[in-house]
Amino acid sequence: MTTTVRGTSVDVPTPDGTADAYLAHPDDDARHPAVLLYMDAFGLRPHLSAMADRLAAAGYVVLVPNVFHRAGRAPVVELPEFIDPAARPGILEAIGPAARTLTPEAAVRDAGAYLDWLAGSPLTTEGPAGVVGYCMGAGLALRTAGSHPDRVAAAAGFHGAYLATEAPDSPHLLADRITAELYFGHADQDATNPPEMIDRLDQALTAAGVRHRAEVYAGAHHGFTQADTTAYDAEAGERHWRALLDLFARTLG
Repeated sequence: MTTTVRGTSVDVPTPDGTADAYLAHPDDDARHPAVLLYMDAFGLRPHLSAMADRLAAAGYVVLVPNVFHRAGRAPVVELPEFIDPAARPGILEAIGPAARTLTPEAAVRDAGAYLDWLAGSPLTTEGPAGVVGYCMGAGLALRTAGSHPDRVAAAAGFHGAYLATEAPDSPHLLADRITAELYFGHADQDATNPPEMIDRLDQALTAAGVRHRAEVYAGAHHGFTQADTTAYDAEAGERHWRALLDLFARTLG
């Protein structure tokens, strides 16, 4: 049976202004568990909307905010239909100013606003939400689980960047506050998340008693879930969907 999905653009009020977002949900009269989907650095675009639609078809209400909203509405930089950073190195440089508007403190404030919006929606069921993030969004998912532990039942991150650095505000330092079940799908060809960071994250979560599973996707590169980029790996991408849907099915009811 195919679930029909409805997707719309919405505006979410935050303490620092309005965040534009994409909302996807089953097109029925039932309430469904809430999921907050954090974008990668390339931002809110058709591919991420399609990913939200796929999650919604599995029975979730999915919000994809433009986390760079302080720099303007999406797209905050012009993107080609197919993203090849090697051919267009200026893309990453152009994204830099927008990315710098999202400090750890701002991310935590925004997370509360996104969770409030989902909880207040007539589309969602009561109870904590699921969170998933890609690239920089994996760090946002980890930070959200740690800063709002009573509101997040599960969080997943894929090809996450800088999840466990030596910085005093590294996301992994929130491990002792997390109550959610976590899953991480790491790329083994990823300079932003080398083996020592993977180990540091795992050690922090284990020491804190966090229920978690981390897998390294052999041969996968940073960005392997993103089908509109050169980093996409179809096999790893489908593996990520199986892991994500399994996590949410166990934890979101």
